[in-house]
Amino acid sequence: MRIGLIRHGKTDWNALGRIQGQTDIPLNNEGIRQAHALAYRLQHEAMQWDAIISSDLSRAIETAAVISKALQIPLLPPDPRLRERFYGEIEGTTEAERLNRWGPEWKRCDCGQEGDASVRERSLAFVEETAAANEARNILVVTHGSLLAQLLKAMCTELADKPIHNLSFSIMERIDSNWNPLLHNCTLHLEQLQN
Repeated sequence: MRIGLIRHGKTDWNALGRIQGQTDIPLNNEGIRQAHALAYRLQHEAMQWDAIISSDLSRAIETAAVISKALQIPLLPPDPRLRERFYGEIEGTTEAERLNRWGPEWKRCDCGQEGDASVRERSLAFVEETAAANEARNILVVTHGSLLAQLLKAMCTELADKPIHNLSFSIMERIDSNWNPLLHNCTLHLEQLQN
């Protein structure tokens, strides 16, 4: 069983450096182009995917819909467990606004944000349930950066703790009860957009 983990495409808030969290922000034109670039890549790779599912936020649903259509695979109903972390008072703010309001240690402030353990618990529950129901299938999952960082660390502790890029692609393979990374945070498909 393989799970392909995808971060949604770029939004206007990504471009502005605003933390989105669970605020429902759609893809911008660049994000739509990014989704098409990954869809094209997946169409031309040997690995076959059986279905795709996303969080219930529009930026993830829109990304998944582009890929589903291109690969002609079912788009499963969205799962709220794949939502981005709730950031509380921090949602919608830029780095400059956070520094102005909470100072340079803003990441340490309790602003009502969801903790790492909660994000790991709900995302890992989704993965384990999906793996149990799809033992012989390969499933694509479109979700969010902070959730993916926590999920990937929970699935494989050796994975680096670094930012997950927009429209990055990671593949995890389940062997017995272990998850092994085949690809991590890859954005090669986006190089054509930069040329």
